[in-house]
Amino acid sequence: MGHPSVYPTGVTVFNPDKAWPGYTVLHAPDVGVVLLDPNGREVQVWKDLQGFPPKLLPGGQLLASSGNRDPKHAFQDQIDLVQVDWDGNIVWRFSQLEHVSDPGSEARWVARQHHDFQRAGNPVGYYAPGQTPQTDGGNTLLLVHEEVHNPAISEHLLLDDRIVEVGWDGQLLWSWRASDHIDELGFSDAARTALYQNPNLRKLADRQVGDWLHINSLSSIGPNRHYDAGDVRFHPDNLIWDSREANIIAIVDKQSGAIVWRLGPDYDGSDAEKKLGWIIGLHHAHIVPRGLPGEGNLLVFDNGGWAGYGAPHPASPDGLQHVRRDYSRVLEIDPVTLTIVWQYTPAEAGFVIPLDAQRFYSPFVSSAQRLPNGNTLITEGSNGRVFEVTREHELVWEYLSPYQGSTYKLHLVYRAYRAPYDWVPQLPKPVETAVERIDPAGFRVPGAASGREREVTVQGIAPGQSDAAFCVAVREDGGRPDLR
Repeated sequence: MGHPSVYPTGVTVFNPDKAWPGYTVLHAPDVGVVLLDPNGREVQVWKDLQGFPPKLLPGGQLLASSGNRDPKHAFQDQIDLVQVDWDGNIVWRFSQLEHVSDPGSEARWVARQHHDFQRAGNPVGYYAPGQTPQTDGGNTLLLVHEEVHNPAISEHLLLDDRIVEVGWDGQLLWSWRASDHIDELGFSDAARTALYQNPNLRKLADRQVGDWLHINSLSSIGPNRHYDAGDVRFHPDNLIWDSREANIIAIVDKQSGAIVWRLGPDYDGSDAEKKLGWIIGLHHAHIVPRGLPGEGNLLVFDNGGWAGYGAPHPASPDGLQHVRRDYSRVLEIDPVTLTIVWQYTPAEAGFVIPLDAQRFYSPFVSSAQRLPNGNTLITEGSNGRVFEVTREHELVWEYLSPYQGSTYKLHLVYRAYRAPYDWVPQLPKPVETAVERIDPAGFRVPGAASGREREVTVQGIAPGQSDAAFCVAVREDGGRPDLR
């Protein structure tokens, strides 16, 4: 499906009676991190900060990055993770993971952080009643990169995913490396063969690295009903992550490092998996925190697109990216039974599958956040759309990013979060003004003619009917009549 060359940006829908009130934080390419009120007014901009992703903290503080490494020499590595106050002053910084010497730059310490992190006090990085992230202390979990050789996976150099926990003083307290657990990830023999030959190679200026898993989400499980019922796999300290390239969601036991729960990489085994369907190229898998509707369920943005390793076939001659789907889903799943509790797909959006299913589709980035009123904030990130829907799938808030990046020429939003007004005491509560949804059929750019100058009602006979009326729109410009 093509996209129009002109379309509205900013907030296009806002129902104050049904939307959950708060500020929305997101990264604007080539600008910085932007804080929006419900009507789309930019109430704060932290210039030049990177959002991978940006997370608002109580007191009007922010966790983000001050920059990324040159993409010629590293893939999606952030230089550091910083906490800044309302005025942009650095309160905390972590960069002391690896000392690197990139060509053309002085040797320096970098965090190599990518895609996610969590501050102690809150398991998922967004607002949950009674689970407040710490701002003046506490440990921080980071998802970072590390280059390793592991011939059990591939002969190629791997861009591995590693999880580290650091203290407020920056000291490394705990570490976990994904490549150490290849045998626990459930790959078939065909998938292992495809992965060995091509672990999703990325070409850099001086080397190739295999971005074999591309983990893009990391959080703690947090307090939950499953652990309360005796299921130790869901210990609150355990960690959950997802792999965009391998179609995997996994829980890591924090004490042993073992993977104790896994969904994927294949979805054709049990009846529950088959009914669930393939989760492809996913993002932001996490357990809904206690205190929010749906607590204890798994929430994930199932992108669709292309991902996975497996046996070669005509659409995947090398077994790479061997499953595909051209639309997205947001799924809320009971992680024990694997039943779908709630979902948002093109069908719930009002589209027809498969004819126009791609109208809800982001093949990369994106996220979903559960809000305190039961609504879900969805980032359809590849086209810069952030929107909120009710449990009944009603659209009650929508924002289209006006920011286009200079590198990829996309209005991309990696992940957006909503936070309560009282997290930003520097600002008065904003005035909320309803924005009614526009009917596209009746909207015209100012100064543009509609093309419909007059209409004539004609009586005609249709097969099997009598006196059936239809309308002919006669165009004054001589164009072809529009039969309706």
